[in-house]
Amino acid sequence: MKKYLGLLTFITLFLFGCSNDVSNSEPLLKEKQSASEYLSDYSSNPQVTDDRTLLEVGQSVSDEKGEATLKAINPVNETYEVGPIRLNVKDMKLIHLRPDYSLIDYFHVLTHDEEFDFVKVFVEIENTSNEKINFAPIALIETSTGEKLDWGKDIYLEELNGEIEGNSTKKGNLGFIIDSSKDLEWIELTTSDVFDKDENKINDSQIIKIKF
Repeated sequence: MKKYLGLLTFITLFLFGCSNDVSNSEPLLKEKQSASEYLSDYSSNPQVTDDRTLLEVGQSVSDEKGEATLKAINPVNETYEVGPIRLNVKDMKLIHLRPDYSLIDYFHVLTHDEEFDFVKVFVEIENTSNEKINFAPIALIETSTGEKLDWGKDIYLEELNGEIEGNSTKKGNLGFIIDSSKDLEWIELTTSDVFDKDENKINDSQIIKIKF
């Protein structure tokens, strides 16, 4: 009898332990699933290597546009209110890119290096008003290493700046080539002011500082 009771106790404890392992893994699974939801309907950029699978430092990915290696990441997922604009910064990454030869001319406008580092953010912009407005999620970017770049240096060109219809959203990447990524600790983003359809200013810009 004692042998059977001991066996029953062992089986019960084993099953209990397994159930705990499953329940403890559920939040991690849900976190990974929710982290990829905002990318599900994003179309890969025609000029820049798709970095969606780069989630751990040191990982690399190659496609017809080149090879990208992840150097740093912050899954930010923070929302900022800029008047009627709700700006959600989904993630920030520091990436080393070696573009395919066919795209060298595209990047030569911004750099003559054949491979380089760039910092990028994935954002979602929501116009909570009923009216068309004008807004740029990044008018200026400054790094902890002292570099300053304006919106015209964006390498993604995904039309996130400018008009956004009432009660609508835009989302995508903005990325900026940087000269020095060594000891990069943070970036500071300055949005544009918010303007109505008649180009009247309705809200001041906002400064957003994000750490790696």
